[in-house]
Amino acid sequence: MAKPTSRSRAPIWTRPAPGTRHPKLTREQIADAALAIADTEGFAAVSMRRVAAELGVGTMTLYYYIKTKDDLLALMDDALAAQIVLPADQLPRGWRAAITAIARISRDAFLRHPWALYALHGARIGPNGIRHIEQSLAAVADAPFDVRGKLRVLSIVDDYVFGHVLRISEGATHPVDHKAMKSIAEFLEAQLETGEFPHIEAMVGDKDMHTVFARFAQWMTEDARFEIGLAVLLDGFELRLRGAPPTSASDATSAPDAAHGSAGEPAHTPRRRSAAASTARRRRRSRTE
Repeated sequence: MAKPTSRSRAPIWTRPAPGTRHPKLTREQIADAALAIADTEGFAAVSMRRVAAELGVGTMTLYYYIKTKDDLLALMDDALAAQIVLPADQLPRGWRAAITAIARISRDAFLRHPWALYALHGARIGPNGIRHIEQSLAAVADAPFDVRGKLRVLSIVDDYVFGHVLRISEGATHPVDHKAMKSIAEFLEAQLETGEFPHIEAMVGDKDMHTVFARFAQWMTEDARFEIGLAVLLDGFELRLRGAPPTSASDATSAPDAAHGSAGEPAHTPRRRSAAASTARRRRRSRTE
């Protein structure tokens, strides 16, 4: 018979904490120490030995309180879950406002611990995880969806929050290599000179690539972007509630006059775009010569 794995052991939450009158360690202290190590040294540095050292105890002492690495992960996951539970009196009324509040606090927590999106995947749910689920369901309690619809809203908002955190954390964990950026800029300049990428060229204009990169990086990480995206997402749910049909292709083409030339000609015809691109190329070239 195969030996049982640590994963087959009952979750730590089904076992009482060691019952000494004055325990040397609490589960909360163990979780906080492990989170601090992961935040400062990376999740790979989290081990029973390392956590014990952080707490100033021997490794075997730590094993008295938690039996396996899975137990440690469960404690870490539940400690993080506690950070995404709002105090009951701070959950706003109305499903949109409540979901927005939970999305914001979730974003903030995972931005503090971005490694958790991967490292704690599959950790066994604990008391605070259950509280988070309960509060999320309370947030959509008055939303005019059925149960499946409410769960769909919550999961899609979660997808949005996690995607935003991944995007932001990528920039934070990959320092800028200026030498590599210079090479990339020169490569892109050469590609734009071919005239094969008119849309990119129109977006870049006559600015140098370093300015363009800096501007794009700012756009992709600005705080307002999260709020705008979340509001648009919730607007979409409300449109579906009202039974509004999706925008048709014909609607998309009937843009306001501002998108057209003076005679109704699209502002980005091939001829106009080509002339503008050529001018931009000359200006960029003159800066590099």
